[in-house]
Amino acid sequence: MTQNEQTKEHSNDGSFKRQTNRFITPFGDNPGELPIEAGRYRLLWSQACPWAHRSVIVRSVLGLENVISLGTASPIRPHLPHVDWEFSLDEKGVDPVLGIRYMSEIYKKTDPKYSGRPTVPLFVDVQKFEAVNNDYFKLTNYLETTWEPFHGENAPVLYPESLRNQIDALNDVIFHEVNNGVYKCGFAKSQEAYKSAFDTLFARLDKFEEHLSKQRFLFGDFITDSDVRLYVTLVRFDVAYYNGFNANRNLISEFPNLWGYVRDLYQTPGFGDTTDFDAIKKHYHTSITIDPDNTSVKILPKGPDLSGWTKEHNRQLVSGKDEKYLRKLV
Repeated sequence: MTQNEQTKEHSNDGSFKRQTNRFITPFGDNPGELPIEAGRYRLLWSQACPWAHRSVIVRSVLGLENVISLGTASPIRPHLPHVDWEFSLDEKGVDPVLGIRYMSEIYKKTDPKYSGRPTVPLFVDVQKFEAVNNDYFKLTNYLETTWEPFHGENAPVLYPESLRNQIDALNDVIFHEVNNGVYKCGFAKSQEAYKSAFDTLFARLDKFEEHLSKQRFLFGDFITDSDVRLYVTLVRFDVAYYNGFNANRNLISEFPNLWGYVRDLYQTPGFGDTTDFDAIKKHYHTSITIDPDNTSVKILPKGPDLSGWTKEHNRQLVSGKDEKYLRKLV
């Protein structure tokens, strides 16, 4: 972040306050909403970003890959005067559908006065060549509900109506205390703000550790939207947040239940196969997210050992059920 961007996202006490989303028009059939059409939208993400990762997981789990195209930005921030994402992984260094080199191009094209960070995930209307939704907090819910007509055969219900109020309440806790909690640790600009964020984060992880000692997933025997949201932070924790963000009281691999739980999810289609540890490590350890003015050599950590991710998790023993848990609930 530039100094100005850092100031915008920090309170006077040094605590990190994430910017609000600019494009929040909902998807739906009502007037003024974004129409649900196959092939109309492109989802832009980076494999490093947890906020974008959860939309990509849900897109995969629900069988929407052929309905919503995917554009992937590099995990390495480009060396520019502002924070941005770059499509340097693609041929000629531009997104093959949109023809843009930097994420900021589509933000500025849509809103020339846009002054925030260009963030992922971002839905782009490829017909209008406009950014239409970067509301990462609600995007998975749109995919789970309004996009249901395009779900794959036997797609699971990740956001069941009977649990939506409970899921929304838990998602709010996960966001403030875990998803954004690690960033509050890493981006804190005072010792007091860091300590407060650190204590809140690990107090919540301790509660989840106890909760998951009694059931396989957050709401029982089946995966929900809340599990997706918790997963994207847990899977990055040991390789990035523990040392990169000073969230270093415990590794996730040192929590018996959380470690088994996140490996259970990792070994589920749509989760592990969309997780790129190399991209995650490169972004958090060698990119310029936190300190763009530091010109010292960035070191990519050699560890940790990733072999444990594919080992047996035995989480089915918690529920007493050894069956397909990504099934369509009735």
